[in-house]
Parts: sequence; C-alpha cells; structure tokens
Amino acid sequence: MRENEPIEIELEERGASAGRYVYRRDGLEAELTFTREVPHEIRVNHTFVPQEWRNKGIAAQLVLRVVEDARRQGFKIRPICPYVVVAFRRHPEWADVLA
Repeated sequence: MRENEPIEIELEERGASAGRYVYRRDGLEAELTFTREVPHEIRVNHTFVPQEWRNKGIAAQLVLRVVEDARRQGFKIRPICPYVVVAFRRHPEWADVLA
C-alpha cells in the first residue's frame, strides 16, 4: 500500500444509533466509529489504524468519506475523536457539515 492510495471503505450500520466506516485488507481493519444520538447528526468518537498502515493517509480517507456522506445525505458531524477534531481544524472547507 502506497501513501494516499485510494482505498475501498465500507459503511456498516449497527441499527439506527451507531455504525462504522471500515477498510479491510490482509486480515487487518482500520475504522472510524460513530453514534447517532439526535436526528441528522452523528458523533464521530473513534478512529483506529493498525500500526502497519499508519502514516499512509488511511485515517484521513476515513474522515473524508464521512464528510462526503454528510454532504450527500444532509447530516452534521460532531467530532469527539481527537484525530477528527484536528482534521476539521485543518479543513475549514468542511465547516458546512460541522455540528
């Protein structure tokens, strides 16, 4: 895997109140988890990337995917995970989906 190589991210809903965005390869998983406590808003509470994949842009691609979905589906994102909080600070153009 090369740095910033596009990856295939799946959305796994866990009922109406939780889910995760996940990338799987070679028996490993990277994920971004969220909960939905109010309509039209998700709380992104955790990101995880295996050590072998760190510094390759995978976490950034997970966050970008949730931002794109928020725009398409009309929901807002409340970042709780420190990584996602920093990502939103670095990308003021995402303010339209920030809760």
